[in-house]
Amino acid sequence: MDPRLFKELARSIRQAGAISRGEKKASRRAELTPSRIQSVRERSGLSQAQFARLLNVSVRTLQNWEQARREPTGPAKALLRIVEKEPAAALRALQADRA
Repeated sequence: MDPRLFKELARSIRQAGAISRGEKKASRRAELTPSRIQSVRERSGLSQAQFARLLNVSVRTLQNWEQARREPTGPAKALLRIVEKEPAAALRALQADRA
């Protein structure tokens, strides 16, 4: 490995450790904002009811996320990120469970 790249990687690992220990703040965070959640749903081509059913949450819960009254947590956040990054694969997998 190129020594310069190794130094950069080692520095990144040290920074990650400091962030996880709370010694340093992350320079950026990927927030799931209400508009981002709505955008993920709209790009999927599904209505709120269809998308909520796909994620196995109530329509009310999805509306609360999209209107900033609540924030998705844990598995819901992870699932939304998966649908955002790999929509076709995620929708295929989730719809297969419904068939």
